[in-house]
Amino acid sequence: MPAKSGFLLKRNMAFILGKKIGMTRFFRDDGEVIPVTVIEAGPVVVTQIKTKDKDGYEAVQVGFGKDKRPNKSKAGHLKGLEQLKYLKEFRLKTDGQEREASLTRGDRLDVSIFNVGDIVKVSGITKAKGFQGAVKRHGFHGMPASHGHHHVLRHPGAIGQRFPQHTLKGTRMAGRMGGGKYTVRGLEIVSIDKEKNLMMVKGAVPGRKGALLEIVKM
Repeated sequence: MPAKSGFLLKRNMAFILGKKIGMTRFFRDDGEVIPVTVIEAGPVVVTQIKTKDKDGYEAVQVGFGKDKRPNKSKAGHLKGLEQLKYLKEFRLKTDGQEREASLTRGDRLDVSIFNVGDIVKVSGITKAKGFQGAVKRHGFHGMPASHGHHHVLRHPGAIGQRFPQHTLKGTRMAGRMGGGKYTVRGLEIVSIDKEKNLMMVKGAVPGRKGALLEIVKM
């Protein structure tokens, strides 16, 4: 279904949820080859309109993907709509009258709200790499490979001091790597396939294949 032409387009704040498909190459008309990430962007369904009077702030909640086994709370929240797997909200900055008149619960938004050449920011959960040492996690060079250092090649080195006699908070050490939310800004949309709801953005985006992504026009 075509996207609603209301608040999102007039306020230049297009946003959508998508799924990362993978990376490939894209050939421009002038022959330039650029790396791109293919994203299945939408369609999403507007599931809730939050207002400043009722909720304390203004936002639009949208849902993406089919949920075959929703819990009771989600099923009740989505009563009258299709059951959706992911729910995310996007903050708005506009008056309530214009928002209510242009976007309502149950509206569907697809990739057509974006245009080729738009600059977007993409957020997602990075790949989780488990517990890693300081060399891989922070890029430490390690110890010299000679003169008695053969047992401590990848050690982080000294982490303490005389005062305050404990390890300072924020010291770069070994630990869990990845698995956190990360945002990449300034990505250009180089191609849009409205029939298949596909979008190609220049460069890489966070997450594994199949990961949920948030795409917002800058």
